[in-house]
Amino acid sequence: MDEITGGGLPKGRPTLVTGGPGCGKTLFAIEFLVKGAVQYNEPGVFVAFEENAEELAQNVASLGFDLKELSQKKKLIVDYVRVERSEIEEAGEYDLNALFIRLGHAIDTIGAKRVVLDTLEVLFGALPNQAILRAELQRLFRWLKSKGVSTVVTAERGGTTMTRFGLEEYVADCVILLDHRVIEEISTRRLRIVKYRGSLHGTNEYPFLIGRNGISVLPITSLGLEHKALSARVSTGVKELDNMLDGRGFYRGSSILVSGASGTGKTSLTSAFVDAACRKGERCLYFAFEESPSQILRNMRSIGLDLAPHVKKGLLQYHSTRPTLYGLEMHLVTMYDLVKEYHPSIVVLDPIDDFTAIGSQIKVKGAITRIIDFLKMHNITAMFTTTTPENEIMNQAVVGVSSLIDTWISVRNLESNGERHRGLFIMKSRGMSHSNQIRSFQLTDDGIKIGDMDLAGRRSILNET
Repeated sequence: MDEITGGGLPKGRPTLVTGGPGCGKTLFAIEFLVKGAVQYNEPGVFVAFEENAEELAQNVASLGFDLKELSQKKKLIVDYVRVERSEIEEAGEYDLNALFIRLGHAIDTIGAKRVVLDTLEVLFGALPNQAILRAELQRLFRWLKSKGVSTVVTAERGGTTMTRFGLEEYVADCVILLDHRVIEEISTRRLRIVKYRGSLHGTNEYPFLIGRNGISVLPITSLGLEHKALSARVSTGVKELDNMLDGRGFYRGSSILVSGASGTGKTSLTSAFVDAACRKGERCLYFAFEESPSQILRNMRSIGLDLAPHVKKGLLQYHSTRPTLYGLEMHLVTMYDLVKEYHPSIVVLDPIDDFTAIGSQIKVKGAITRIIDFLKMHNITAMFTTTTPENEIMNQAVVGVSSLIDTWISVRNLESNGERHRGLFIMKSRGMSHSNQIRSFQLTDDGIKIGDMDLAGRRSILNET
């Protein structure tokens, strides 16, 4: 969120968060308070007009937020203000003096630095005079500024306005619009900063997710090009392939793509790669979208790769899901969270073209770009696989991100004289000399063998050196 706002919400000023039902307004506000109390030692006050303290604590407990514990530590006060519209009768001048007194007492009690007013428009539900409403809102926001507290006010979105009464957005210094939409049976929440006085900020719509660690915002643009290019090398796991790559394998922290038709050995190459890394004590995180971990472990034993010991030692972790389980944004957040928790040096995504089942081509390209840049920023070597039609080099999942790939290996089925052979060649490998030959590629009981192939593809000679 900070990279979107340019450094966070305005300190000591009010922020309006608005949106429709189920968009996450209350959770946004709760996370603002909890993270402030836990990470920055800034106590907070939550004034609720629809849920009491017990209901609120239960609703956010599943996200790891313990409001009762924070209340016991004097880091948080939850004040429920009951407003029954049927009991409201307009008589005389209307003002918020009672709220000021109640809120001021709570702020002074714990020395609050942050305040949340959740669904503030409940106070104005039975009052038709908008001039009075606007005047009282302005007075409330000025009073909050005078107290020096950073404030989040949540409100329901109106039919044609940002809020139900169309007033709060004009007096707030920062306005954040949350949206919850369903497109092609896939649910997506999005965030947009409508205004932010005195600050540069992102103006796009940003996907965000509500996960086990609260809210995660995903910028739709790349994370940047500030990563450091490393000179260290990492083995491919196949000696002959290392020799084809200047004799030393891939650059550490680079992005590698293995493309080819079904059955050409893409997963075998990725498994050899992680096996070599694990043997050196490095951690590897493997995202599989077509096979279960046990299926991969069984299949790799047929070519002499026993990956189970690495799993038992905690050096290799598989995360297998169908891409259609949830949307692109959730996949991205899951990957980011697992990488941050596990701290791998190698990450594998096998295959990336399966994402086309849950997103348009443009969205898939953007997601892959974000993954590549995220891993590069953390100096993590990434290997991707993609399935291409028989006798074709590229598919649509590769187009648009091929320029971001540092090393591209293509494996193909070659037929000659009634026999089928596997062939391998290096499309490109930035920053190093590499072979331009098509080599034989064989999967044997003793592992992967890469040898020389004549131009007609009729015979191969294994290179055992």
